[in-house]
Amino acid sequence: MKQRTYIDRMVKLGMLTALSIILVYAIHFPIFPSATYLEYDMADVPILIGTFLYGPWWGLALTAVVSLLQWLLVSPQGLWVGAVMHFFATGSYVVAAGLIYSRYKSRKGALAGMAVGALMQTLMMIPMNLIFTVHFFGYPRAVVIDLLPITCAFNAIKTIANSIITFLLYKRISKIFEKNLLKPRELPRELGN
Repeated sequence: MKQRTYIDRMVKLGMLTALSIILVYAIHFPIFPSATYLEYDMADVPILIGTFLYGPWWGLALTAVVSLLQWLLVSPQGLWVGAVMHFFATGSYVVAAGLIYSRYKSRKGALAGMAVGALMQTLMMIPMNLIFTVHFFGYPRAVVIDLLPITCAFNAIKTIANSIITFLLYKRISKIFEKNLLKPRELPRELGN
């Protein structure tokens, strides 16, 4: 029975991973016309739902897998740097929100977790940009610092939008995920006795 539950969870996490990758392909657009390279996407919504369903450490594992797949399938031009930046940014959100929600399983707990998580992700992107954008993509540090207000605004808008979408969808999706996908097989009549 324990093995069936573990496999069921892995199947559901696989579904959330696939949905995250599909959403990156299907929905992405710039928020600011002056910075078209900053594109909004909904890839973090399935990760956040997985975090609220299974806890922060499963959410962090989901973040790692999605980050790797996004690098390999969606944006190989970003090299491994994009995957690392996504892992740390989304990972900081997932751990903060997941820990708060696992302690306070209520609407207020979810909202508090998402608020802290959104703040953590937005703040995490500051050092990520200062380290990776400067040292690996070769942008001058002064330019990256000058762009911090727009990148912070972008990350805040993106995390708040993904938080709202997660909040609106979580209960509906959690009801679907409460069901076991793997049904126990019935034994043949002669073995059932």
